[in-house]
Amino acid sequence: MKLERAPLLVAAAFAAAVATFSPPFAADKASSVKLALEIDIDGAIGPATARHVKEALVTADERRAEVVILRLNTPGGLVTSMREIIADVLASPIPVIGYVAPSGAHAASAGTYILYATHVAAMAPGTNLGAATPVEIGAPMPGLPAQPDTQPDRGDQGGSDKGATPAPSQDAMTAKMTNDAVAFIRSLAELRGRNADWAEKAVREAASLSANAALQAGVIDVVAADPTELLAKIDGRTVAVTGGASEHLATRGLTVETLQPGWLIRLLSVITDPNVAVILLLVGIYGLIFEFTSPGAVAPGVVGTIALLLGLYALNLLPIDYAGLALMLLGLTFLIVEAFNPTVILGLGGLAAFLLGTAMLFKVEAPGFHLSPAVVALASVLVFALVVFVGRALWRARRRPPRVGGEAMHGLPAKVLDWRAGEGHVRANGERWQARGDETFAPGETVEVATVSGLTLIVRRRADAAAAGGEPP
Repeated sequence: MKLERAPLLVAAAFAAAVATFSPPFAADKASSVKLALEIDIDGAIGPATARHVKEALVTADERRAEVVILRLNTPGGLVTSMREIIADVLASPIPVIGYVAPSGAHAASAGTYILYATHVAAMAPGTNLGAATPVEIGAPMPGLPAQPDTQPDRGDQGGSDKGATPAPSQDAMTAKMTNDAVAFIRSLAELRGRNADWAEKAVREAASLSANAALQAGVIDVVAADPTELLAKIDGRTVAVTGGASEHLATRGLTVETLQPGWLIRLLSVITDPNVAVILLLVGIYGLIFEFTSPGAVAPGVVGTIALLLGLYALNLLPIDYAGLALMLLGLTFLIVEAFNPTVILGLGGLAAFLLGTAMLFKVEAPGFHLSPAVVALASVLVFALVVFVGRALWRARRRPPRVGGEAMHGLPAKVLDWRAGEGHVRANGERWQARGDETFAPGETVEVATVSGLTLIVRRRADAAAAGGEPP
């Protein structure tokens, strides 16, 4: 009977499994509503931001979202990360809506370039954009030609025309980088049919516009107070996506879902802060030093190795000056050598190399990507403290009497065990030693070690006769 019931039991189990798994599939089909996925860029634009946007656009494509809303509130950031984001936006098969929001937000510097690259550009009331001068090359811009209204006055002294000759460029590289930035933002403006002249002005003169002024100037397409209003206003527009294909936007009533960055991207955003990267390097080096000087502790070595690798990984993602990095590593190497072979000179040299390398390490001063003076000061204090600690330990070691070898036995008390004809045995430091001396001693008498000859102690009578007969330590 059991064998006859087996097929029935299998059928029942299969039916239960189908009943168990069928609701999610049905719910998935029923919940396939049209989505507008939102990506938030808050703060400085860096490697973590670029990775978040890339992954979010892939997710939007997989989920067949109608549009992607790229909400911007940024002071700018790294050019490399900005170009990665723009490349991903331009290659996206899904229309990307750039939206500067909420009220009080801004899309400065790199944010302006990204907004120009989006298929539809929008701003919330009370926001602004612009100031797109490349911050890596600094401001003011000495290599730019002067505007007509800012030319120096010719003056009337003796009819001299010295003021008529424009000043030569102080930095040819500055002019080249600025012209490259101008060409880049103009190409984006022409691609999206926006105001290219103002885009150039934003780069050369760091011009800025409010939301309404940007709409009137043809810099953006829409002013909307919230994503719902934004989607309603852009409904029915036609945009060109990757490959030149035109897509008709049907955005009214879309469900807006915000894509949050994963833990890996959040971690990346923390460690790619230059200040955190430098602190990680310090923690890593100090952890390894403590591990090498106290073998078996384990924890300092594990923490130090992880911190050092994270710091080096962060530096690999940031635009750094490799001469500065080499000086930092050289300084840290000197400090490690100083910890094992104290000389003080190596420590001071390591401190100087580390400070110079830290000052030279980052070759950009983009918003959110510059070293804080407080962090530099803290790093300097920690490195200097290590030098002082090693120096003091060296000084104490040199002033301390020897603890090993023949010199360490000098002056120690010893108890005579037996003595005959100038030779015998004594007990010193709890050990039995052969001994000899020029005097005659009685067993049980306490003598003093004068020196050591091979494995034989040379002893003499103690100056303090009161100590005779005492048991040596």
